[in-house]
Amino acid sequence: MRIRTNPADGPLVILLILLTVVTGVVDAFSYLELGRVFVANMTGNVVFLSFDLGGAPGFLWWASLLAIAAFLLGALVGGRITTAHGHHRGRHVMVAISVQTLLVAAAFVVSCAIGSPYGVPGKVALILLLGIAMGLQNATARALSVPDLTTTVLTLTIAGIGADNTAAGGKGARLGRRSASIASMFGGGLLGAAIVIHGQPALAMLLATVLLAVVAITGFRVARSDEAWVAPRSK
Repeated sequence: MRIRTNPADGPLVILLILLTVVTGVVDAFSYLELGRVFVANMTGNVVFLSFDLGGAPGFLWWASLLAIAAFLLGALVGGRITTAHGHHRGRHVMVAISVQTLLVAAAFVVSCAIGSPYGVPGKVALILLLGIAMGLQNATARALSVPDLTTTVLTLTIAGIGADNTAAGGKGARLGRRSASIASMFGGGLLGAAIVIHGQPALAMLLATVLLAVVAITGFRVARSDEAWVAPRSK
């Protein structure tokens, strides 16, 4: 399978795939270390909240609510960055992912400073930092509008593989890009889980920081580009 690149999106396809890997890493960390909570998958948190309020053991209602609130704050920040820099998608990536890199780097520092297992204050700090970071990422990917690369949600991606398939009468499943998105999330989750299970949760945060830094540095390199792809996609 080949990932189809589109001149309308330039390097954004590869950058968003890297951000999808980041999602897998940080959600593996948050679920395994912070008490069955996701910092990127808000659907999961809504369901987890209902599980806890319904009496299911092992869930923390406050962690789910905190993650949702932090994610919303991050999305608000992402919206403000879009308003200021959305006219140039290269500059948009540079600013948004630089801020996200700083947030995840701060989470790495916190995770090193307090050590696992994390108490309630540590969990609160990490959920806040990572939730804001992932809300910012989601808002940025949404504004960049690269088809099939939301970086945090796979439900519609998987549904599209079936619904758009020629066997269903569709125009084509765009299997290459959609499969890359799924594989990136899976690979990030696999890496994150392996690192955490082997007793090095802070390294998961370091890995996420490095991947984000690669995206941010690329953003710096293209921030002054005048190629066609930097213009916002028409809605």
